[in-house]
Amino acid sequence: MISPSPEGLVVTRASLDDWPLIRAWAAAEGWDPGVSDGPCFFAQDPEGFFLGRIDGEPVSAISVVNHGADYAFLGCYLVRPDQRGRGYGITTWRTALAHAGGRTVGLDGVVAQQGNYRKSGFELAYKTFRFGGVPTPVAAPATAPGVRRAEASDLMAVVAYDSGCHPADRPRFVESWLGATGHRSLVRIVDGRLTGYGVIRPTAGPPRVGPLFADTPDDARALFAALIGEAEGGPVSIDIPETHTAAVALAEEHGLTPSFETARMYTGPVRPYATDRVYGVTTLELG
Repeated sequence: MISPSPEGLVVTRASLDDWPLIRAWAAAEGWDPGVSDGPCFFAQDPEGFFLGRIDGEPVSAISVVNHGADYAFLGCYLVRPDQRGRGYGITTWRTALAHAGGRTVGLDGVVAQQGNYRKSGFELAYKTFRFGGVPTPVAAPATAPGVRRAEASDLMAVVAYDSGCHPADRPRFVESWLGATGHRSLVRIVDGRLTGYGVIRPTAGPPRVGPLFADTPDDARALFAALIGEAEGGPVSIDIPETHTAAVALAEEHGLTPSFETARMYTGPVRPYATDRVYGVTTLELG
């Protein structure tokens, strides 16, 4: 896909080799994606990443990653600060959105851009807050019964569980996410059944928990205690839907406080999923 635009902008698909640049731009905006996110993102949809260039020099970026036949997710919408106000962003946006076809598109929008997203047909579903800090010790042991490292034999169960907690199936992403470099992936097994899973991964800042999916507050508490234990007493962060009061309470119970705010927005309906199990969003860039 190639899209010429104002002042010679050319938008083409990005490759995994371009990811370090996109990640650096995102980090400069304070989004702080994970160290190993790129290969996991591209595993889901290697055709869903785009760069805009002027005379071969990258000036804009975006991702529109397809998750099955009905759902896509938009992220990494960036224009170099010295190149803003020239129409490069909207041209990059329009070119990339064509990749979604007729799918409903979701995104996690920063506050400053939510008005623009509404003008493009996105409607608010809920707000998300990034909670962070050094976790306060709580009574629950760091190694709660039933919590252990995810193993290869858990993959099918985790993929099925994840599908119930997300607007679309994403088996390629989940497999990559569980085994990515630096990721610590945990499951909780109760009476032989998977009752939740979670991952904590390195970023340029504090390690981030995501996802944290669990059947009950007790399952979430057990997993969260073990996940933050991986940080060895250091700070952590987690992105939590504001509407999930039990998830917010869990973060506050550990002394974490909100900072960064985004809004989950959609262009249309998404399939029903277990929002009550989503104690922590997987990633703001891919949903």
